[in-house]
Amino acid sequence: MYSSTARTPFRYRAGSDIAPIIGSMKTRLLPADSPGAVEDAAAALGRGELVAFPTDTVYGLGAGHDHLRKLYVAKDRPKEKRIPVLLSDAANLEASAQVTPAARALAAAFWPGPLTLILVAPRRGTIAFRVPDNPVARRLIAASGGGLPVTSANRSGHPDCRTADEVLEQLDGRVALILDGGRTAGDKPSTIVDCTTEHPVIKREGMISADEIERVLRQVQVA
Repeated sequence: MYSSTARTPFRYRAGSDIAPIIGSMKTRLLPADSPGAVEDAAAALGRGELVAFPTDTVYGLGAGHDHLRKLYVAKDRPKEKRIPVLLSDAANLEASAQVTPAARALAAAFWPGPLTLILVAPRRGTIAFRVPDNPVARRLIAASGGGLPVTSANRSGHPDCRTADEVLEQLDGRVALILDGGRTAGDKPSTIVDCTTEHPVIKREGMISADEIERVLRQVQVA
């Protein structure tokens, strides 16, 4: 009924070659709890800059919707991998994608939290969505319109970052701002479930176990 695979579900379809559109810059490190820090970060995103910030799993790297290519350049990310969207509130999902009963049940059970749901978004294909269980992350996303393209704040192929210093070590000069929210609580990435078909598929088992996911999905079947 449910299966697991390590294959990444994200694909990037726009454009061809990604030009080096980010030059070396001075990366600012700003305590996330300092006055105006989140507003400063939201303003940076509005200017087309890249901002790293803590989530409940690892540090994330965000960009405005019109500046996705900068994420690929900063991370050396393969262009075939799509960028997930983090939401400030689960209520924003219904306006963003075609939400299946299984996805709705999983979101109710695990959001905010380390669960990523792959859904069909009208005119945009399949996109992964998540609501992080971190107040700094959700405030920043809310200040940026309620939804923000975010990927892990590390160079592709390098370890995930759980502290701002680790982000700085990998991305110094490649991002404009890092919000330092201390060490993230999670020690694994989010669990990914593909809900685009009748039978959901676990694409990656992370902080939420496959048993926990399947328990919720069985309840949906019974109902």
